[in-house]
Amino acid sequence: MTISHAVLTTGLLLMLIGIWGILTQRNILRIIIGFALMGTGSHIVIVAVGYVANGTAPIIDDALPLSEAAARAVDPVPSALAVTAIVIGLAVTAVMLAFAIRLYGAKKTLSIDAFADSKW
Repeated sequence: MTISHAVLTTGLLLMLIGIWGILTQRNILRIIIGFALMGTGSHIVIVAVGYVANGTAPIIDDALPLSEAAARAVDPVPSALAVTAIVIGLAVTAVMLAFAIRLYGAKKTLSIDAFADSKW
């Protein structure tokens, strides 16, 4: 099994850009975009790990005998995990955007510096 190094590098680079955006930006929308980029990078990495060069679908039939399945079939588990992670990421992003809308309504700004006061 060989991992496509270009795809794996792209995923890791997107994760690093997302982490950088989360840690350095002061605007809530840019932080949310950083989270989305980090999630997209992790999805790409998950799919790249399950990739098999010149592989085929994991369906055992005449085209793919059982004896060759381990070497030629693409692993379906990472793809299923990536699809699940995409759906969960969409829901989390929607909740973060809903919170951003509420925060903007309260302070009329999206800068995290305006939300430093605590109500404790």
